[in-house]
Amino acid sequence: MTLEIGGLTAGYSSRSAAAISDVTLNVELATTLAIVGPSGAGKTTLLRTIGGLLRARGGDVRVNGKSVVKLPPQERRIAMVFQDDALLPHLTLRKNLQLIATRRNGNTTAALQETASVLHVNHVLAKRPNQCSGGERQRASIARALLSNPDALLLDEPFAHLDPALRHLVREEVVRVRHRFGGPIVYVTHDHAEAMSVGDMLAVLIEGRIEDQGDPQRVYDHPATLAVARFLGDRTMNLFVENGVTLGIRPECVELAAEGDVHGRIVARETTGADAFLSVDTQRGRVLARIPAASAAGNGDLVALRFPERAVRRFDTQTGRAIV
Repeated sequence: MTLEIGGLTAGYSSRSAAAISDVTLNVELATTLAIVGPSGAGKTTLLRTIGGLLRARGGDVRVNGKSVVKLPPQERRIAMVFQDDALLPHLTLRKNLQLIATRRNGNTTAALQETASVLHVNHVLAKRPNQCSGGERQRASIARALLSNPDALLLDEPFAHLDPALRHLVREEVVRVRHRFGGPIVYVTHDHAEAMSVGDMLAVLIEGRIEDQGDPQRVYDHPATLAVARFLGDRTMNLFVENGVTLGIRPECVELAAEGDVHGRIVARETTGADAFLSVDTQRGRVLARIPAASAAGNGDLVALRFPERAVRRFDTQTGRAIV
């Protein structure tokens, strides 16, 4: 099973400009594509267009090589899970799952039990949605989507409402879904760390366009554009303009050294557990460096910073494209 998106353009009638423009993506069998981007980038619009909830202005959506762009949602065999569960509140989780399972497959008690077990909701099947936690409701929503026997699965930040302490469980949830499903999955999030952890492939969507896509670590280490360099990361990449070329280096790659490429004074230190971020005023401007929290470097200290050549990225300042 494959999901192919070719030159997809779509938007809302109340807007003159397209919310997404010329989006091309391919998701293979048993692959999770994580799409990340800031709020308003068009992530949900993209998913709704793929799923048929929003009409495309141009381009194509192909499932297993067959165009479905003109088909209504119920005929596309694409399941979508939204940020908020759409479970029927007056029914137990079991009844919610049985409705879709019976409609699509007839009597599928075994499939329901297996799917509920994989998604870790088998112990709450007798409860109504309001008796369950947010995570349990969302896992039940995903179980319901899987029981519809889709050819592709779209997940629109399904765990966005989890407490921060539980966010680390997201990867485990998606891995369980992948093993149970086996088809192409598109997972949307605004959290770059989450996207990198759950995705076999990563696509960065900014202002309705795909700025970069590929192996998650490659996209992070070697961003294709300045927009991606600025967006990805807990802290933005350090950028300096020299003779029409913008040089970039991530804070974790900046080194404190006896002899450095620039010198400056620390104007702020922010400690975040095992790491500390130093803001250093230099002749090239403000530089952010991530160092071990155990380092004694602090406010007011004069320091030398080294930029290892292997970690420096170069971009055309005018076009914003990476220089290879």
